[in-house]
Amino acid sequence: MKQSKSTRKRGLILTITGLKRLQAAILAMEKVQNNGHRFTLEDLGDRMNVSTKTLNRLWSLNTGVDQKTLKMCFNAFNLELYREDYAVLSEPNHIESSQPLSIALSTKEQNPSPSLSLDSLTTQEYNQLENLWSYPDGPVPLDSPFYVERPPIEELVYREVIQPGCVIRIRAPREMGKTSLVLRLLAFAQMQGYRSVNLNCSQIDSNCLTDLNKLLRTFCWQIATELGIDPKLDEKWDGEIGSKLSCSLYLQSYLLKQSQSPVVLVLNEVDRFFEYPEIAQEFFGLLRSWYEEARQDNNLQKLKLVVVYSTEVYVSLHINRSPFNIGLPIRLPEFTEYQVEDLARRHGLDWTYNNEVKQLMSLVGGHPALIRIALYYLCCQGITLEELIRDAIANGGIYRYHLWRHWAILQENPSLVKAYIGVVTAKQNISLNPIEAHKLESLGLITYESDRILPRCELYRAYFKKQLSVAEFEYQSLQKRA
Repeated sequence: MKQSKSTRKRGLILTITGLKRLQAAILAMEKVQNNGHRFTLEDLGDRMNVSTKTLNRLWSLNTGVDQKTLKMCFNAFNLELYREDYAVLSEPNHIESSQPLSIALSTKEQNPSPSLSLDSLTTQEYNQLENLWSYPDGPVPLDSPFYVERPPIEELVYREVIQPGCVIRIRAPREMGKTSLVLRLLAFAQMQGYRSVNLNCSQIDSNCLTDLNKLLRTFCWQIATELGIDPKLDEKWDGEIGSKLSCSLYLQSYLLKQSQSPVVLVLNEVDRFFEYPEIAQEFFGLLRSWYEEARQDNNLQKLKLVVVYSTEVYVSLHINRSPFNIGLPIRLPEFTEYQVEDLARRHGLDWTYNNEVKQLMSLVGGHPALIRIALYYLCCQGITLEELIRDAIANGGIYRYHLWRHWAILQENPSLVKAYIGVVTAKQNISLNPIEAHKLESLGLITYESDRILPRCELYRAYFKKQLSVAEFEYQSLQKRA
């Protein structure tokens, strides 16, 4: 390690918190005012009224700028500068190490980029800190540099949500990034001045899913509460005309009429309704009717509906009453090799010239969550890619908790266990009961290749083949004893 040198430094530098806030504001404005294209450094300099040289100093995170300049940069994007956004570099004899962050990972000095990309906005030191602090669990935060866009999906949903009375259907198995996309869609909607309601259908009580009137009253109460409107359900609800008509009138004539701005209504986990076919028929038919009536109803045109689910429905819905054949369909694909390589680079890994991307994807495919977990451990836990793959195949390795969670769900349903045994051991095409196939796909355990049903990835094939073989042996033993 090189000897530290004593210097006198002046001014302020961005903290990680400040950098993340400023980056998120810039990205949001790029979506709204620049059609999603990156601002160049010159564009940013003009907006902030500073030189590109000053911007390069700001992004470096180790060269100070004065407080007035920092305030100008934040104010240009409607941000107030807070104390946690910056650190002061004004102490005499401030100790400046040759490596500003004490992280045992090599760094390379890079030339400033002519345009503002993630690489120029976030230094490698920042990526390393983010890796060390944040285990990739749940949706990717808005201000994270690790969100991977899957063109043209983001552009399509941003363009669609500004259409009157639109419906957007986002479908993908679990842990594929649905919630991360919804967060960005809602942030974009907020920039348009829209209001939003984000409902999780898995939180609805079971007793509401057997009583349509109770379900729709609960549904309306949640929307009103999220919008900050007094529900007044007893006053506004007319049971004599039926629950669906009451719900529609309540939405049109009470909630939407009070809102000057459009409302984005997100329904997450609507798969929950598939377990209750009779209720599903009525509820989904109601959603479809709002979409159709919005063509001539000004209030309903304010409603922008986003439906999020894991798999195609296995409930039989009449083609003219289903919301799953209207609006913009979005299906989230796995990451491509290029996207995995790009994400690895954001983590500080140089996988450009070797075959590490192919090795990792041969194990987990382009599964977003499994890719993120792998990169976290490779960067932060000191394991090699070879060790990661070997341990994962042997006993689950870094994925053991992910695999155990799926295994616990499978064990609760013996018919699913039997069906999945057939999938992971099959040497030729097999057929499954449609409902069992639906449940396995919603868990993310299978994929389709033409008309073939296959395990989602090699990790699943290896791990569950071993686990399911043991389960099948135990089951057969119990049958013999019985």
